[in-house]
Amino acid sequence: MKSVFARITAMAIALSAFGLLSSPAGATDAPKRKSGLWEMKMSMAGMPAGMGAMQTCVDEKSDDITQQHAQAQAKQNCSQTDTRRDGERVIVHSVCRFDNVTATTDAVFSGRFDAAYQGDIKTSFTPAMAGRSETQMHIEARWLGPCQAGQRPGDVIVNGRVMRPSAMGAGRSGQ
Repeated sequence: MKSVFARITAMAIALSAFGLLSSPAGATDAPKRKSGLWEMKMSMAGMPAGMGAMQTCVDEKSDDITQQHAQAQAKQNCSQTDTRRDGERVIVHSVCRFDNVTATTDAVFSGRFDAAYQGDIKTSFTPAMAGRSETQMHIEARWLGPCQAGQRPGDVIVNGRVMRPSAMGAGRSGQ
């Protein structure tokens, strides 16, 4: 059950935080992150602190690939995905099914996507998963500057370890 919970949480983050785009109607309005090294801190209500910060080396192409991957996952698992702008906010709503669990996610992001943004993501589970019928996550992201030497666009750095999404089938740009 934990792996399903992890998949749903990862999907909610991908659809909301990284993609910020899950419907073709939102494509022209979706903000793009500035190229360079981004740091993202996440906290989830009811979970122990210390998830640690995650860093991602971003360029326009790797962000597009991330959005395409989120869209493909949404197309496969979600009956509803909507993204819209409301002033300076980006609002995301999705209804996705994983195994026998339906996850309904509502997220609101705000900020300057060329420097920093924050988001609140609420996901409800029907039926409850691992005793939880709902999760709430807060994300804070900020641009740190250019990617460091040796980093490739698309690289994700967690606790000092580099993960290359291309090796996991998500694609990568640059060499």
